[in-house]
Amino acid sequence: MPIPQPHATTSEDNRATCPTDSAAALSKRRLLVRMLAGFVLILSLFAVVFFIPAGTLRYWQAWAYLAVLVIPIISCYCYFYRVDPDLLERRLRQREQVQEQKQLLRWTRPLFIAVLTVPGFDYRFGWSKTLLGGVPLWLTVVSDAMVLAAILSVWWVVNVNRYAGRTIQVDAGQKVITTGPYRFIRHPMYAGSAVLFFFTPMALNSWVMMPVFALWVLFCVVRIPSEEKVLREQLPGYTEYCQRTRYRLIPLVW
Repeated sequence: MPIPQPHATTSEDNRATCPTDSAAALSKRRLLVRMLAGFVLILSLFAVVFFIPAGTLRYWQAWAYLAVLVIPIISCYCYFYRVDPDLLERRLRQREQVQEQKQLLRWTRPLFIAVLTVPGFDYRFGWSKTLLGGVPLWLTVVSDAMVLAAILSVWWVVNVNRYAGRTIQVDAGQKVITTGPYRFIRHPMYAGSAVLFFFTPMALNSWVMMPVFALWVLFCVVRIPSEEKVLREQLPGYTEYCQRTRYRLIPLVW
């Protein structure tokens, strides 16, 4: 009588029995590569726009700003990579689906990068110091704290609304979020970003950069109504949510 032999599991058997797990692992590795590439890109970009115009690495306000900005962002990305890779995938999307938003970003992205060079040149040539005496140390510290608070508020929004992507589109299964900061305004992520942009010039010791905040306000005024048009058309219940939550960005104002 033949003795039954134990079945030897081959790599082909593993691929045949659990293709979904293999595909998921590969997708997660690709996501990790994209995330790391994004970290390198953003750090390189900040190094270029801050320290090359400043002509020195002794621009300590820029180092402090990068610490309160980049470290929390990297920490949050690593956290969501572990607990919710799908959310991170949405946050890493770059391509807009709405044509008018493509045009808006085509002009505003280079503009914002350009204005980020202003503090470095200001540090080198002393424009703010000559005109207004420079930003006091205490205000720089407070501004850095507000930048950190703004970053944390944005990630609170993302944690509440796991469909909060960087591009304007509605995903399968997406629902209207009415909890957390969405109880008070319809676009709390933009509100957090507005705080960040308002305090960035003072954190970088550059009064002459303050007009950039007006550019951010203009950007929100143009982008938000376009975003809401898509959400009203494609996200069930969003119109009713707008009727209940009246203000887009600033309570009692707009």
